[in-house]
Amino acid sequence: MSAQPHSSAEPHSYTADDPETALKFAIQHIRGDRVEIIEGVIQPVSPSWGHEKAAAKIRRQIEPVAEKLGYLTGSGNLDLPGTSNWYIPDLAVVPENLTEDAGALLPDQTLLIVEVTSDSNAETDRVVKRRRYAEYGAPLYLLVDRQARACTLYSMPGELGYTEVHGPHPFGTSIRLPEPFGLDLDTSDF
Repeated sequence: MSAQPHSSAEPHSYTADDPETALKFAIQHIRGDRVEIIEGVIQPVSPSWGHEKAAAKIRRQIEPVAEKLGYLTGSGNLDLPGTSNWYIPDLAVVPENLTEDAGALLPDQTLLIVEVTSDSNAETDRVVKRRRYAEYGAPLYLLVDRQARACTLYSMPGELGYTEVHGPHPFGTSIRLPEPFGLDLDTSDF
């Protein structure tokens, strides 16, 4: 079982002491595509422009606060050690000092994770990723459900899931992101 996030300091060197490590190493070295592993299934990450639009609008709103806090917004790798899961969220807010040499971070090292649904992955974002992000301690999970045209903010993670749920709120409703963000997220143009 992996205990630490995987590092890319030596990108072509690893010790395959278990299948999880070998699988996660292999997907990081697929040329041309970014892929994630969801419950053992390798899936390409290929968002549509509508999907990207929603993520970009969120990023623009939270970046000023993240920058003041010393955090970075992006869609880097998240490792879920002890499982065959390797996620690439649509957006995550992470401490800038942890991004220097990290090949992947852990969900509990984030301030916020955002997933935007697509026709091909909506149930995965609604159910599987929500459960796993809570299990791995991501403090805030924002689900932008483009099919339902609604946003839901999950907080207070635990082993059995998130204990606080705010929403679903229809697009156009402001979503309050708690401290340290302390801002109302405009969802009118998702």
